[in-house]
Amino acid sequence: MNFLGREWIADWLGGLGRITLLTRDAIASCLTFKVAWRDLLYQIYFIGIKSQSVVLVTGAFTGMVLAAQTYFQFHKIKMDTATLAVVSVSMCSELGPVLTALMVAGRVGAAIAAELGTMRVTEQIDALRTLATHPIDYLVVPRLIAANIALPLLTIESMSIGIGASYFVGVYLLGIEPTYAWWNMLKYSHDSDVMIGLTKSVIYGGIIALIGCYKGLSCKVGAEGVGRATTEAVVYASITILIANFFLTMALEQLCVILDL
Repeated sequence: MNFLGREWIADWLGGLGRITLLTRDAIASCLTFKVAWRDLLYQIYFIGIKSQSVVLVTGAFTGMVLAAQTYFQFHKIKMDTATLAVVSVSMCSELGPVLTALMVAGRVGAAIAAELGTMRVTEQIDALRTLATHPIDYLVVPRLIAANIALPLLTIESMSIGIGASYFVGVYLLGIEPTYAWWNMLKYSHDSDVMIGLTKSVIYGGIIALIGCYKGLSCKVGAEGVGRATTEAVVYASITILIANFFLTMALEQLCVILDL
């Protein structure tokens, strides 16, 4: 049992070291602008535009159910008009970036791992090295930059549609006074909430792209290896996002307090 535990820890530490080296090489390549612009534009389209439907549906219904649940509790203490304020702060700083990242991780992370894993199994990555093309420059960097660009934009959409849907539910279905609800939302929502959400989304985009690329580039040979890499990319990216969210929330909130934002 101890042997198995030690082996698992060694594999985990080895994987952590390899993805750290991949991150270092990818960042160094980004700083030298070694990127295929045509591939970058396609990845922005694939990650950003084609993910809009799932992100908008998730944001809308999250805002609606959050508005309903908040109203049911606040109505007991006659604080109905504070419902939109709670939804706004929650969607901007927490639920918007996290749920957007999880949805994109499920869709894009799996696709990246499957695509790169198939290329590895069919030896296309070895062919790139033979042609003096660095796989990091050609495969990883466009996806990393595209994810860092697309995630904040998708998060803004999720925030907006979530708040809009919550306003519709609160005002037209639950009968909240619209003027006071809107005034309270503007009063208790701050620019720092939006900045925290956007900062998180940039980091989450990097997490999704790097884990998806790492799992694809390091997958084992065969169809089973590609399937396992795809599954692990989604699971590891989702877990990393949820863990990172706690530490980012603590750090960014403290930073806002220090900067008096």
